[in-house]
Formats: sequence, structure tokens, C-alpha cells
Amino acid sequence: MTDTRPYISVIVPVYNAEGYIHRCVDSLLQQTYSNFEIILVDDGSPDGSGAICDEYARKDSRVKVIHKENGGVASARQLGIDNAKGEYTIHADPDDWVEPTMLEQLCNKAKTADADMVICDFWVDCEQQNIYRTQQPTSNSADAVLDDLLFNRMHGALWNKLIKRDCYSKFKVSFVAGLNYCEDYLVCVKLLQRGIKVAYLNKAFYHYDQIVNSNSITRNYTLKIYRQRVLFIDELKRVLNEKYSEGILKNEANVAMECLSYKVLTKKEFKAIYSKNKWKLLKYINGYRSKIRFLLALSF
Repeated sequence: MTDTRPYISVIVPVYNAEGYIHRCVDSLLQQTYSNFEIILVDDGSPDGSGAICDEYARKDSRVKVIHKENGGVASARQLGIDNAKGEYTIHADPDDWVEPTMLEQLCNKAKTADADMVICDFWVDCEQQNIYRTQQPTSNSADAVLDDLLFNRMHGALWNKLIKRDCYSKFKVSFVAGLNYCEDYLVCVKLLQRGIKVAYLNKAFYHYDQIVNSNSITRNYTLKIYRQRVLFIDELKRVLNEKYSEGILKNEANVAMECLSYKVLTKKEFKAIYSKNKWKLLKYINGYRSKIRFLLALSF
């Protein structure tokens, strides 16, 4: 009996994306590789995104649509994983787009390397230029890749990582409900600490768009986002052992400086949270001026 299951499942969490989702889905449907499915998870969008998703499903059998009540991107990604049929999975965000050979080349690399995770480079599309982001790890060992991730030498997104689907079930890795910022980064951390086999492909296919979605959570830092970042740190502490304490402190220092830059806490609140641990965090703050700024914020 012929196996008709798709080899790759592309998961796209969708929320209020009617202005740009066409570009994303069209770029996926134009892939040179054909044995894949696209799972569009409509996270209770109040705009016309759901109807657009349904229209794609009517026109192309490779497109599957799941409609759900709004619960955030983590729950949408998890629902996509739960319903995926492919040997491998990859995520895409509706405000981004991909090059036509992405799935073919990632698939070939996964097969030749017998990899659980294939990491590739990506493009950042800005107003004035497209920036190439190299993601070559220090080495292909899972532990080295995890270290690169924790120390910001690698991006934590899932859209430039092809991952074997059964890794999620075998290692009981899932998205944390309610964590809707760095939710993908945390999943990468969980998978890598299980010693999965990693391969790297030194090509970029994914375009991380910084233009079309002015409401992107990564471009609007608020108190709500800060609290999500703190929740992320709490989850890192929960899932990582003492071996990775420096990586956790690096991330905590990043959050402290974000908080300071965007002024989402009062001076009193900032001091109450960060005074106790200031000398440990200071070590992981980059730059002399930033270190001085951090200490001054805790002194007055």
C-alpha cells in the first residue's frame, strides 16, 4: 500500500493577518518540493483571515485549516503540531515569506544527515535593506547549539529549523500555554537538551519581515511583553539544570536591559526586582555604557 502522507508539515499560526497572509501561503505553495502539507491555524481572528485560509483549502488539497478560539500563538502552534502528519515539521509566520527551494533543500539535508533538526540561515527584510543572518553553530552537537542559543549567537525561532515530528512526542516536548513570546525559543531549548542530532545548511530561504506587520509583538514592547519575558525566564529555570545557569543569567540580563530601555517599570519596581541579583546580572550585560546605565538605575 502506497504511503500518501506528506513528508513535511508547515505550520502557520494565523491571527489578524488578512493584509499579508496571501504572500506567505503563496510562497509556500510555490515550493519546488511537492510532498508537504500546510496547516493554517486560525487563532480566532476577528478579521477576514479565517475566510482567506478556507479559500486556500478549497483550492489546494495540501492546505488544511483549523479554526479555534483565540488562545495565543503558543496554543496555535501546539494545535498545529498535534495535527501534523509529516515526518518533519517547520513553522512559518503569516507576515513572512520563503524562497521556492526551501523545503526541497532542507528535506535533502535532513535525509543525507539523518538529522532530527536542520538549521539554516535567514534573511531579515527591513525598509532599506535585506540583512543576511548566518546561523552556523559552534559545532553540530546539541549541547553546543543550545549554548549558542542561550548566549544569543543563534536565533530561537522555529521557522528556520526543520524538526522531526516524533521528537515532540518522544521527548514529551510541548508549547507552554500562555507563553506567547519566545514560545518557539523555549521549545528549541527543550529539544536540544535531549541530545537530538543537529545538521546545519549554510543557505538562507526564510524572509523575516520587519515591515508589513506594524502590530507584531516583537515590535511593540509593553509591560505585557515584559511579563511574558519574565515568564519565559521562569520556564528556562524550570527546564534547565545547573549546567546552564550562565545561559539563564544571560537571558535574564537581556530582559532587565529591555525593561530599562522601554521603561515599562517604575524606578522603584525595577530596583525591587533587580537589586538583589545585580552583580550576577552585570557580568552578562554587554558594553561599558550599558553596565553603567544598569548600575545607575539601581542606585537612585
